Amino acid sequence: MRPRVNIEQLRQSLKAKWLGYYRENRHWLIRLGIWVNCDGQRRPASGFILATLSILEPQLTQMFPLVVELSNNPDRIVAALGLNFNPDAELQTSEESKSAAIADKAVKMLPTRTANPSPEMISAKSKPVNQPAAIDEACRGV
Repeated sequence: MRPRVNIEQLRQSLKAKWLGYYRENRHWLIRLGIWVNCDGQRRPASGFILATLSILEPQLTQMFPLVVELSNNPDRIVAALGLNFNPDAELQTSEESKSAAIADKAVKMLPTRTANPSPEMISAKSKPVNQPAAIDEACRGV
């Protein structure tokens, strides 16, 4: 019996792998003549995305024969896999989300010491202390 495939997990995995690959290779991918507009999204051609994913995700190659039987339209396959998006826009959104999460988890610090203390703070510090230890240290006795 074959293990069941969780489609949503597969989509998330494929998206993460595709974006990781795109991020690492963006410097040359943006110069290739593979860009199309599909359903209002600027992205690499479906054939390029599917070929890349077949290398990145071996599980997908096992599913391709069935997928192609259901639809031989690469644009529909890419859309069904949840990959019909502009990778540049997706990466920017992802980076903004990470920055916001980091800011939320930032360590809260105590306020820094003020360079110019208020007059109330100065007068509170300069009042004599009538504690025996302070008097003893001043060599006055108890």
